[in-house]
Amino acid sequence: MTQFDWDFSAPTPSSMGDHDVPLLSDRLAGRRIALLVTGGIAAMKAPEIARGLRRNGAEVVAFCSDDALRYVARDALEWATCNGVVTSLTWRAEHLSDSAPFDAYLVAPATHNTIAKVACGIADTVVTSALASAIGRMEQGGCKVIIAPTMHGTLHNAQLVENARKLAARGVIFAAPRDAYGKHNLPDTEFLCVCVGRALSRSALRGRRILVTAGPTPVPIDGVRRIVNRFRGRLGAEIAAQLLWRGAEAELLLGDGAWRPAPWIGASIARTYDDYLRMVLARVDQGLFAGVFSAGVADYRPASAVDGKIPSGQPGLALQLVPTEKVIDRACEKDPRMHCVGFKYLEKVTEDELIRVARGRLDRASLVIATRGEDTRGTEQRALFVTNDGVRPVEGKRAIAAALADHLEALPAAAASAAVRKELRMV
Repeated sequence: MTQFDWDFSAPTPSSMGDHDVPLLSDRLAGRRIALLVTGGIAAMKAPEIARGLRRNGAEVVAFCSDDALRYVARDALEWATCNGVVTSLTWRAEHLSDSAPFDAYLVAPATHNTIAKVACGIADTVVTSALASAIGRMEQGGCKVIIAPTMHGTLHNAQLVENARKLAARGVIFAAPRDAYGKHNLPDTEFLCVCVGRALSRSALRGRRILVTAGPTPVPIDGVRRIVNRFRGRLGAEIAAQLLWRGAEAELLLGDGAWRPAPWIGASIARTYDDYLRMVLARVDQGLFAGVFSAGVADYRPASAVDGKIPSGQPGLALQLVPTEKVIDRACEKDPRMHCVGFKYLEKVTEDELIRVARGRLDRASLVIATRGEDTRGTEQRALFVTNDGVRPVEGKRAIAAALADHLEALPAAAASAAVRKELRMV
């Protein structure tokens, strides 16, 4: 018997019901989302999109055109949403949703035809009628409208672009399609969920440019070999994801360590320490609200790397290592206005010693996240948030990422308050 053969054992017992979904986050908790499904083949993915939104805490109601029901079954959507599917205009005026307004309308998939009709104000189906009302609500600040276009490449014409630009100018958000096989394809479910989360975010970080560094920064020995540490950047990826969900323009700069995060995070890869230094300083030059420096930066490098490959089979190989520049110091010196979050990792020390070392970095950073090797357990870890106001323990990567984002959210308000106090003193 191999891993491909069923051994006829029963599934592992679970407390989840047939309609339940495993909750990944509460980022959309308390939000009502209208999922508008139009008549493209990608409509078959609508149940998975509905469950993805629910996995992040949302309540979902599906609206389907007649053509959409050619590609997705009503029963599948009702099973996925735990709500009835709206397929026609009735006396209940479901398309107006007066009694239970929606926070967001997600059109996925959105065909060329639907985009054209909405741009021209045509409301002749349950989907286009719901969208006509949704745009009215959007203009009053009551909801967000997100459109995920999907169509064959020949349908990407001047008319499509004109209609999309017209809607975008009114405030409609267009989710970037997945480019493959000469078509605009429906993005992954997680990508669409993040688009909805970003649209609904009220975070002070919306639109703020933030750099998150993570992973190792390899230093070459020769053209083949390199020195690299064991850090892979999973915490940094979690931080970048948290910031993206909140609407920040966050970039993950990931050192090359083989592991890669979810594609929607959009990591830039630094192949070596030199690449990392250059890329960080380039981002600082472009202007950053904050830099989150969680990368495991190499402290030493060979005095000189060999051009080519050092022959194998030698009885020994001596390497002279020299210190590297402190990239975080260079970045902070380049732009002292940038908010800085530093990280400190130690092993075989007491918490008091870890805190003492971390406090030594508060001259540069408003927050230092300090961790010990013995407090890291697989993919989870315990961290100490060290600021000038004190020390706070935080458990788990997701909680660390959320607490860090909360810290950054408070910084603009604190800066504004300081400016106001200064003006008052001058008066």
